[in-house]
Amino acid sequence: MSRTDPICVDPAQAALSWLSRINQHPAEAQSAAFKRWLLADPAHRQAYAEAQALWRLSEAPAAKLAGEEQDSLQHYLDAIRQAPARNTWRRRAGALAVAACLVLALGTLGGWQPQFWLQDVQADYTSAGQVQQITLADQSRMTLDAGSAVAIDFAQGERRVRLLRGAAFFEVTHTGQPFLVDAGGGQVRVLGTQFEVREQGAGAQVTVRSGRVAVTSGQGQQPRELTANQQLAYADGVAGQVLAVDSDSRLAWRQGWLNYYQVPLAQVIDDLSRYYPGRIVLLDGELGLRKVSGSFPVEEPLLALDSLGKVMGFSRSTLLGRLTLLK
Repeated sequence: MSRTDPICVDPAQAALSWLSRINQHPAEAQSAAFKRWLLADPAHRQAYAEAQALWRLSEAPAAKLAGEEQDSLQHYLDAIRQAPARNTWRRRAGALAVAACLVLALGTLGGWQPQFWLQDVQADYTSAGQVQQITLADQSRMTLDAGSAVAIDFAQGERRVRLLRGAAFFEVTHTGQPFLVDAGGGQVRVLGTQFEVREQGAGAQVTVRSGRVAVTSGQGQQPRELTANQQLAYADGVAGQVLAVDSDSRLAWRQGWLNYYQVPLAQVIDDLSRYYPGRIVLLDGELGLRKVSGSFPVEEPLLALDSLGKVMGFSRSTLLGRLTLLK
């Protein structure tokens, strides 16, 4: 990682890191490094605009938390307001990155997550840090993974579920009416089944435990049929290959376990974050690319991180029981 790159790893965290640097040194806004990052992806420009709004909104919640946890939090809040004038670039960038990530964490500390406001307003059901089981009006059963939101519309002769974020597992009761799940620009039509739909940015992933579903990756695309122990992911209207999977292993989150075989550490951390009542921030992007295999209990995400840290050589620091930094 170069010294000109933001330390936080995802677009929202990188945007806050850039914003903190520009607040301290306005000339950074004209730097080639910042312009490259801003123009590299439309998501970066959106994240930076949201970071500016979030930065302005963060002062009041931060002050409230400072009053409650004065000793342990105040020096981090000070880093937000004013970085040390005389310090090395590395130490100053580290302080600003921690401050930026702390601003993101404030929302979770108090249930304040502006990035989800619109989804939550639209949703009929949401789940925070734990799995939630729901019986729908037609007696179908829906299990929401932690950090998920769905909207339900049973009308006009069809049953429709819109996955706004996260993942949902369905056990569908047959009523003679179509059962449809809209997610990531595509649609899943039930042909008699138990299945999961997991939102993945510009698309979704569908995993079938039993029965059949027809997956349409986008408008005008032909449906692809999946049966038990098959999985299909799609993005931007394009479907990938149908994969043979162990559905019980892939869907073990319903029993409180996350199972992995050779997946990036960053993905494992993202998944564990759904079950953690705060923020988990990985400060080393290269570390996040390393592959992980294993099974981890969702009820103890920090213990899972400690086990991973011993194997992969990273350390964990947790502030206030809510903000966990990995480096």
